[in-house]
Amino acid sequence: MNSPKRIAINLGGGYVPGLNAVLHGAVLAATELGWEILGLRDGYEGVLFPERYPDRGIVKLTPALMDSVAGASGCILGTAARTDPFHVRRVNAANAVEEIDRSDELIAWVKREKIDAVISIVDVPALSILWKLHRKGLPTVCIPKSAENQMAATQLSFGFNSALSFTVEMLDHARQAAASARKIGVVEVPGEHAGWLALQSAIAVCADAVLIPEVPYDLARVAARLNQKILDGQTHGLVVVSEGAIAAAGHILPAAAHPLKSSLSPGATGDAGSHVIIHAGHAAEIVAMNLQLLVKHETYPLVLGQVAKGGSITAVDRQLGIGYGAAAVRGIQQNQTGTMVSFQPPELKFVPLAEAINKFRTVPPDSVFMQVARSLGIALGD
Repeated sequence: MNSPKRIAINLGGGYVPGLNAVLHGAVLAATELGWEILGLRDGYEGVLFPERYPDRGIVKLTPALMDSVAGASGCILGTAARTDPFHVRRVNAANAVEEIDRSDELIAWVKREKIDAVISIVDVPALSILWKLHRKGLPTVCIPKSAENQMAATQLSFGFNSALSFTVEMLDHARQAAASARKIGVVEVPGEHAGWLALQSAIAVCADAVLIPEVPYDLARVAARLNQKILDGQTHGLVVVSEGAIAAAGHILPAAAHPLKSSLSPGATGDAGSHVIIHAGHAAEIVAMNLQLLVKHETYPLVLGQVAKGGSITAVDRQLGIGYGAAAVRGIQQNQTGTMVSFQPPELKFVPLAEAINKFRTVPPDSVFMQVARSLGIALGD
């Protein structure tokens, strides 16, 4: 018999639909073992800034509470989109903003509250933070979440299937609008480092072209494909662009000047950094503007951005999330901390955090999805 444990769970990084499903799986599995499970508000902000919360940043999670939010799209704990425990901003005595390391305070709190382990549902940047915390003594098991499915060491991250389903729905609407206006829609979807979301959604809607980070594109080739379809009688088009798509060497495209750039950074040259201007829409704007010079139909850019994460949780993600949550509890029971739960069909396994951090799961050239796209005549720009 295992002695009762006290564990905590939180969410690091951005939002994906249906995060409550992961909490639900962890709570049910912990309850079966007779363990207590606590939820930490907004990542570790509930611990570092308890004064900001009516419940002091900690909530006891029970099966009854989770039943009350089953199927809800939001998350009752919130996510850690703001605070990295190693770089916490504060205003010092000189009234200047500075960053301090509060990770030791966090580790001390875990020990003081007799927390045996922490489960964290994280994306790529937050995974590195958890690895550093583990090296400082935090027992942790991580669960991968990513709307772009770019988490390394796992075949399927939680949240991707829901984002894919909603993106396909939005692309269907974009195609209908393009057909009605007799134009070519250029739709940008999330995917700065990996093109899974763009590629799989483009296949689902039979787009005319898809541009992804893994395949530098020659826009002339895309235009040739579109022009041929127009000659064959097609009256509209749909191009799906991953936000990280880039032009091939020797085919660099001119970018439209951003109207805010001169006012925000007068001395800047080249592209503005993300700390000045959000890059969402940049790829679609460049592709649409330059494609317009090469095709017979008018083009217009559309940007899904964070809207792609706004749909409801799918049945696949609901099952996967519950499975991930339960597996994380099992990992703690088996003393497999310092790991990430990995879906390697048909099993859920545990991989060391060191094997998963600072890496992205990109689309390989021989991927079955690449083969399907080419067989459908979807232009990849190469």
